[in-house]
Amino acid sequence: MSWRKLVGSVLLLLAFAAADCFAVELRVASFKVDVTPPAGSPLCDGLVPPTTGVNDPLSARGILLQADDEPLVVLVAIDWVGIGNEGHDAWRGAIAKACDTTIDRVCVHALHQHDAPGCDFLADRIAGEVGLAGQEFNVEHARDSIRRVAAAAGEARAKLELVTDVGHGKGLVEQVASNRRILGPDGKVQYVRYSSTGSDAKLRELPEGLIDPDVRLVSFWSGDRPIAVLSYYATHPQSYYYTGKCSADFVGMGRDQAEANERTDMHIHFNGAGGNITAGKYNDGSPENRPVLAGRLAEGMKAAWDNTEKIAVDDLAFDWATRDVSLPVADWYDENERLAILNDTNQPLIARLQAARAVAWARRMQGGHKICIARLRLGPIDILHLPGELFVEYQLAAQTLRPESFVCTAAYGDYGPGYIGTADAYSQGGYETGIVSRVSPRSEPILMGAIGELLE
Repeated sequence: MSWRKLVGSVLLLLAFAAADCFAVELRVASFKVDVTPPAGSPLCDGLVPPTTGVNDPLSARGILLQADDEPLVVLVAIDWVGIGNEGHDAWRGAIAKACDTTIDRVCVHALHQHDAPGCDFLADRIAGEVGLAGQEFNVEHARDSIRRVAAAAGEARAKLELVTDVGHGKGLVEQVASNRRILGPDGKVQYVRYSSTGSDAKLRELPEGLIDPDVRLVSFWSGDRPIAVLSYYATHPQSYYYTGKCSADFVGMGRDQAEANERTDMHIHFNGAGGNITAGKYNDGSPENRPVLAGRLAEGMKAAWDNTEKIAVDDLAFDWATRDVSLPVADWYDENERLAILNDTNQPLIARLQAARAVAWARRMQGGHKICIARLRLGPIDILHLPGELFVEYQLAAQTLRPESFVCTAAYGDYGPGYIGTADAYSQGGYETGIVSRVSPRSEPILMGAIGELLE
């Protein structure tokens, strides 16, 4: 073959490849379902006494995306504390079936409010072996929520609407996020700044520390009408909590204010890599401070909305990619020790339930289960879907890996691993890298490797 023919063949193949990743048609639809548990349901994985009422309802919100004739991509955010292990499988599997797509094209994330339920069917089954079934969450309500959300997602397929433009913008959120890990002169964690610092003025006076100060918005348009908006911001979403009354907390309030400002059909908020981020510097835990934090988040969302740049769909590449990873179990983990705690009736209930969750996660990883890491690309926009309570360093590193892109991060996917710190964080001490982290420091290169491949 002559070099001219060879070059011509390569150019033709490249043209076909480019045509494959450009969306001739992009359609979207959204749905929203109330997933507030009934009175008597455990909250926050059994840490909070059974709910006695509702401050404000909890919702599951999702968006369906279809490019040309490709299988649907479904992204869902839920006002629950966490959905892990077999619970995460059940949510994704039911939605995939209802939408006639594959499970690797469904992402389900929690927003991590603490006055909200969790879901982990494997942990509940393990706890049930010692008489603690249903103590972590209301299993019947969880299964009913899965059925109703999957049905709503399936019904939304009939409402898929043609998108003309995709927008993106970011805005500064002031006086909300602060890093919870405050290091001393020796490089070890000296203070942990939780979501509420109460009357501790010293913790509030300390610097914000490493955060991502921006909220990012991705929007889908039909002409001048916004169809749906996705937002991404990294922080624990607690103002006052452990009240026994369900609440979407200040992120839910901020989301609703933004939705009203945008006049969109649906605003879906995702929590970023906020494992080591709280509002603690700016939150004294008083009920009056919740709307203050909500207003600040909403102002940042409004700034992002005002800064939105719209791009015609004809000029956008659409691509969905995934990587499956196995994360190593925490170095501290010993199954016999965890089972001893689980079986010990003299142990506090929360310690026994935590032991059940640790056993569930370890058995999943040791059994060969892998976690799906996903990336949605819409032209210059990259949206990462990641597991656990990730440290903000992962989010900031992803932005650095692809500086020319508008990188958004949704964490709190599969909640099984718990906190996921950086490798260095495990030698620094602190709450987040103890038994609430069910992975080892060796997880960082595995996760960053997958993120790097997806962002190439």
